[in-house]
Amino acid sequence: MPTLAIIGAGSQLGAATARRFAREGFAVALISRTAERVRALADELAAEGITARGYAANVRDHDSLRSALDDAAADLGPIDVLQDSPLPAKEFLRPVLETTVDDLQPAIEFSVYGPLVAIHHVMQHMRFRGGGTILLVNGGSAVRPVAKFAGTSVAFAGESALGQMLHDALKPDNIHVTQLIIPGGIIEGHPRKDPTVLAERLWEMHSTKEQFRHFAGDMDLDG
Repeated sequence: MPTLAIIGAGSQLGAATARRFAREGFAVALISRTAERVRALADELAAEGITARGYAANVRDHDSLRSALDDAAADLGPIDVLQDSPLPAKEFLRPVLETTVDDLQPAIEFSVYGPLVAIHHVMQHMRFRGGGTILLVNGGSAVRPVAKFAGTSVAFAGESALGQMLHDALKPDNIHVTQLIIPGGIIEGHPRKDPTVLAERLWEMHSTKEQFRHFAGDMDLDG
C-alpha cells in the first residue's frame, strides 16, 4: 500500500486530500502541530475505512518533523507522496513597513526550512523506490507579493524558488515536485477552491506529473 504524508493536515484540505488519495489505495499519515486534533482526524478517517494515522510535529522543529516522518514510514510504509501545506501563523501576516528581521525569520523557517527538511528526509527513499511526488501548496503571495502580508510573501516566494529548482533537479530520478497556488485561500462551495475540488487537483498533479506550477484560481480576480 503506498503512503501519502500530509504536513499541516487539517479538517479542510488535509482531510479532503486524504480521502481522495485513499480512494486510490493510499494509506495516509497526517502530520500537524496539535496532536489531539490530528489524531481525532485520523480516527474520523479510520471510521470511514481509511488507513490513517496522526503524528504531532512542529515544522520549525526539525527533529520533531523527521521523527514524525520516520514514525509514519514505520507504521504505514515508506512515503511515496509528500504534501506540504501547513497554515501560516497570523504573526507572519504583518505589513512590510512593520516587518523586521525577527518577523521574517520564523516565516522563512516555516515555509523554506521546514519543507526542505521534509523533502530531504523522504527523497532518498523515493530515489530507491524509483520515484515519488512532492506537493507544495501555497497562497497567491507566493507568486504576487502582497505588502500587507510581508512574511508569507517573502517566505512563499522562497519556497517557490526552492520547489522549482528541486523540480528540475529531481526530474531525472522520477521525483515530481509540483506546486498548487490557491489565490485568496480555500473556500467551501467555490467551484475551483472547495477542498474536495482542490484535492482532486492535487491527485491530478500527482498522477499526470506535468509542469511545476498550477493555479486553483485566477490571480487577477482572486489574488
